[in-house]
Amino acid sequence: MRLKIQHTTTYEYQKSVRLNPHHFYLKPLQRNYLEINAYKLDIDPKPEGVNERYSIEGNPYYQAWFTGETENMVIKVDFEVNTSHFNPFLFLMDQWFLQNFNPEADIPFSYQQKNLPILQPYLTHSNNNLLKSYALEKLRTKDPIQFLTQLNAAIHADWHHIIREEENLWSAARTFAAGKGSCRDLSFMLIEMLRHVGLAARFVSGYAFNPELEEGHELHAWVETYLPGAGWVGLDPSLGLMADEHYIPLAASFLPENTLPVHGSFGGENLKPSTLHTTLSIHPF
Repeated sequence: MRLKIQHTTTYEYQKSVRLNPHHFYLKPLQRNYLEINAYKLDIDPKPEGVNERYSIEGNPYYQAWFTGETENMVIKVDFEVNTSHFNPFLFLMDQWFLQNFNPEADIPFSYQQKNLPILQPYLTHSNNNLLKSYALEKLRTKDPIQFLTQLNAAIHADWHHIIREEENLWSAARTFAAGKGSCRDLSFMLIEMLRHVGLAARFVSGYAFNPELEEGHELHAWVETYLPGAGWVGLDPSLGLMADEHYIPLAASFLPENTLPVHGSFGGENLKPSTLHTTLSIHPF
């Protein structure tokens, strides 16, 4: 599948401001099913300097710094991507992980001690009994993959997906009680559920292109959980599906706010909040 992606983000300020250094997480992560071509990033006003860097979690980003003042900032990304079909279930898990999986335990999943220092941020949760109980109710199998697919499908069935324009992320407890949420709200709730049963999970933001997705899904959020031997495996609770070649990740982190496309601030006197506008088009060709 060949796709052309054009993504424009515009910040409008109430008055002229000085732009502090910014980080732009707008380059797709390396995946074996993705091939990126003709990638172009345009920033207006033109930065004094731009440099590609990698975050502490391995996400690529562009660091940019500016001089002078401006009343707006426009970030345009234009690139082509080739994606190859793959089976999201085609993997093997480590025997130690499978042998130590106990669906009857209070925390059914566990990792080897040597991996816990790395995985600990992806295991931290809110100690919410309702979230844990819901996840454990779906744990009626000795097959971890069947549990993941059933939990993912259950969230899709029991919660209504909505489009929310607000930038804030709902807490998992709020989404659980509301019975609805945006893709990022449902993803964060699934992350919390997975962590409550002992599975490391992280938040992923990026693009999605799928005929089954409603309008507004293209700038999307989903989840990855860590299965030893298989690595990070993608789950989309908005559709109840495993992530496949239709998903193009931009950033992944244990903290959802770390995956925002634009990180930065501006300075000046008597400042007021900026206004954000986004347009995105994804077309096959």
